[in-house]
Amino acid sequence: MKQKIKNSERIKIIPLGGLDQIGMNITAIEYEDSIIVIDCGLSFPDDDMLGIDLVIPDVTYLKENIDKVKGFVITHGHEDHIGAIPYVLKEVNVPIYATKLTIGIIDGKLKEHNMLNLVKRKIVRYGQSINLGCFRIEFIRTNHSIVDAAALAIFTPAGVLVHTGDFKIDYTPVFGDAIDLTRFGELGKKGVLALMCDSTNVLRPGFTMSEKTIGRTFDHIFAENTENRIIIATFASNVDRVQQIINSAYKYGRKVIVEGRSMVNIINIASELGYIKIPENTLIDIDMMKNYADKQIVLVTTGSQGESMAALSRMAASIHKKVTIKPGDAVILSSSPIPGNEKAVARVINELSMKGANVIHEDTHVSGHACQEEIKLIYSLVKPKYAIPVHGEYRHLKVHGELAQSMGVPKENVVIMESGDVLSIGEEGTDIIDRVPAGGVLVDGLGVGDVGNIVLRDRQNLAENGILIVVMTLEKYSNTLLSGPDIVTRGFVYVRESENLIEEAKGVVSEALEECLSHRVSDWGKIKMVVKDSLSEYLWKKMKRSPMILPIIMEVS
Repeated sequence: MKQKIKNSERIKIIPLGGLDQIGMNITAIEYEDSIIVIDCGLSFPDDDMLGIDLVIPDVTYLKENIDKVKGFVITHGHEDHIGAIPYVLKEVNVPIYATKLTIGIIDGKLKEHNMLNLVKRKIVRYGQSINLGCFRIEFIRTNHSIVDAAALAIFTPAGVLVHTGDFKIDYTPVFGDAIDLTRFGELGKKGVLALMCDSTNVLRPGFTMSEKTIGRTFDHIFAENTENRIIIATFASNVDRVQQIINSAYKYGRKVIVEGRSMVNIINIASELGYIKIPENTLIDIDMMKNYADKQIVLVTTGSQGESMAALSRMAASIHKKVTIKPGDAVILSSSPIPGNEKAVARVINELSMKGANVIHEDTHVSGHACQEEIKLIYSLVKPKYAIPVHGEYRHLKVHGELAQSMGVPKENVVIMESGDVLSIGEEGTDIIDRVPAGGVLVDGLGVGDVGNIVLRDRQNLAENGILIVVMTLEKYSNTLLSGPDIVTRGFVYVRESENLIEEAKGVVSEALEECLSHRVSDWGKIKMVVKDSLSEYLWKKMKRSPMILPIIMEVS
């Protein structure tokens, strides 16, 4: 009888991000008065989000249910999984549970935001379980492009959920042990209700290569460039990649310089916690570079994605204060472009090549995400009743769903969700029962959420068509025009070459104004609207452009 009651239990799975894009991963799991949140990531702005620095998840649902939220459980230390923590914790301040390096990186973020003493953090070891409300969460060792990545087994009243986090299967990792496939198999034997599995690389057949293969590639590059300076750009968080660069540098008698703020921060944290081993006298400060010949130097830097303010981009554009690219420099891009960054990366490669650098970007990167065969292996071990693909755009989730079916999950048990869906799931079935707010909140400088669609639309309009400001001075009470209209433009036309156009535009405004005043229109809002409409119509006829028009009326008594 007890078993029957258990089987009729249902929990809610509520992704608040990460299911229609790569990035901004955050998922709430809810049962009665308990909510746990898996990850809390950010995403980077699209090209049309002018002036926006970051996009963080909308956590309205968590704020409305703050009494139920027991904690954040974090799978690993990448920005798309931890980047929004300092912003979200200002509104949903609950404890954070993660592995050692992940907590170290989170601590660095909280310190920057002066929040270190305001937030509870707890380090969890692999194999250890924590109890949060009615949930028990176990951390399972996985491999990824950052050390200390974990999958989660979440024991709930409705059954066991397995969340892989970002993972790959690497039998020969650079640091630590291989993924704990045995534990996945044990969970599968006992019965798993649902598997929430990483979809990032699901479009790629085969297996992801081991991170160790990159070490051999670096050795070849070092052997071929014995007389030249070597500059290697990679992701700041790829500690294993940096370890292999240091190994090759030490082997070939070179000194290593780490450049780029995020790179320096993470290497310091990883070094303090023992996740990276740097031989004595190998690391030197960038100011010491002038004391060594080019053939004695390796620069490890940020900017492998062509980010305009990152160190490599500044070197390529000749605006880096301490490093100038010279002919013969070997520049290695040790990453593949994230979708959308291809143009920026190509621009940096061109700039570097024009300065005489030898740019190497083929076979210098392996992914941190599982390809199809590794995903199949996880399915064969876990044997879930339901498959819930996560971490991907719709095309990734769809292909992942087909792959799950090929591994024996019935078609009706594959659940493709969107961010904001509320999935009720139990042994007896699944239903999407509701939707909650789940958009992106835009961060611009220190402003969080104060830039919305209307402001973005205005920015796009300004960027595409410019602005035209019309200034008029009216006498109080009589509404007689005392001076103006004067027209000021920015980003619309070059005024000195368009004096006739501006004069005609002034005439159009004057006519519109006279029309209003002759009909005794005293409402300034109406006057502004008539001026705006008349001018807009004239400019469209004349130039087929629609600048933003801003009428300003000043009153003199």
